Amino acid sequence: MTTTLITGANKGLGFEAARQLVAAGHTVYIGARDTARGRLAAEQLGARFVQLDVTDDASVQAAAKTVEADGGLDVLVNNAGIELRGEDNSVPGAADLTADQMRTVFDTNVFGLVRVTHAFLPLLRRSAAPVVVNVGSGLGSLTRLSDPDHPGYAYPGVAYPASKTTVNALTVQYAKAFPQLRINAVEPGFTATDLNGRTGVQTVEQGAEIIVRMAQAGPDGPTGTYVDAAGPLPW
Repeated sequence: MTTTLITGANKGLGFEAARQLVAAGHTVYIGARDTARGRLAAEQLGARFVQLDVTDDASVQAAAKTVEADGGLDVLVNNAGIELRGEDNSVPGAADLTADQMRTVFDTNVFGLVRVTHAFLPLLRRSAAPVVVNVGSGLGSLTRLSDPDHPGYAYPGVAYPASKTTVNALTVQYAKAFPQLRINAVEPGFTATDLNGRTGVQTVEQGAEIIVRMAQAGPDGPTGTYVDAAGPLPW
């Protein structure tokens, strides 16, 4: 039985990925900051709940101890992520971005990923087929951000793309450091979730497909890659 932890899984892509992986036979932990919402999501899916705030060391360490006591971990999906948006759904552009705003986004999207990965690495390294899926974004592609012919070029925000470019770098470096793990970054596509004010054009079912696919990578599967449902993406 494969045991999988998904951070930020009480709603959106994390919730749908959990649903699909439970259906595929995984034992899934719903990692959620909010205990009530996390427990409800786990009950709805037939999953397990573990309280996990990726921005809090004590929370992450306690979650790792809980999962270890229950038998260990095979797959980690670093899904928790935020984007700063105003009431009008706008994002801070380069002229308005403050260091505090940048820090807030990085605390979840980057430092949270590092915090969780570091805490669960000892468990993953004991697995026969360890996998890490880092949920990235097409906006993390510097090639696309700098291509006037690509839709991502017009995105005015700074903090979110920068955080996801950093996720790509972390993915590459972790994959090199731990060749026994399958560690990949995935781009779910522009999916309608709370993250983007539900402006996305894909359903969560469509967006979660690549997360679920890479979560089931075998020992001979790819590692150190950046992909969407159609294949590799340019860095």
